[in-house]
Amino acid sequence: MVNPLDRLVHALCKLPGVGEKSATRYAFHLLRSSRDDVRELAEALLAVTREMRYCAECLVPSPTDPCRICRDHQRDRDCICVVEEPADVTAIEKSGAFRGVYHILHGALSPLEGVGPDALKVHELIHRLRSNVVGEVILATNATVEGEATAAYVAQMIRPMGIRITRLASGMPAGAEVEYVDARTLAYALHERRTF
Repeated sequence: MVNPLDRLVHALCKLPGVGEKSATRYAFHLLRSSRDDVRELAEALLAVTREMRYCAECLVPSPTDPCRICRDHQRDRDCICVVEEPADVTAIEKSGAFRGVYHILHGALSPLEGVGPDALKVHELIHRLRSNVVGEVILATNATVEGEATAAYVAQMIRPMGIRITRLASGMPAGAEVEYVDARTLAYALHERRTF
């Protein structure tokens, strides 16, 4: 029989950025927690898998389809900001510098990890651009090798459409991930974006 504590540590290790040491610390914390607190966490985890879906337009996880951003008629639909992950949308929204809409690729090109163009939501972006009038696409992928390669690939796919393509400007440190950049730096990078 598997020890329930070992099972919990093993499950927690599957979370990004959580190693065995952190997972063990979290497991012992949960063991010391009240049943109500543990039940609340378990119910929140189940609710996320039951109630969240992906917005059919931008692919952000949301309890509604379309999501609140795509439903907002105050947003500028002429400008689409393309990001790698849903957390990037949250970071950009916190900056308050962008009032357009988003498209989430759900990853970045990484041949070493077997992530090619078909694993990303690029075809959905191309379909969206062909179906709507869009004046600008901001490529807000991470400033990593994978993010740059992804931006170059997406730009290559969009360029024949004649849509203005921009990339986040300086202010984004090399190797930085959008979700971890502070709001002021991100706001500057959005305002100072450049043609790609």
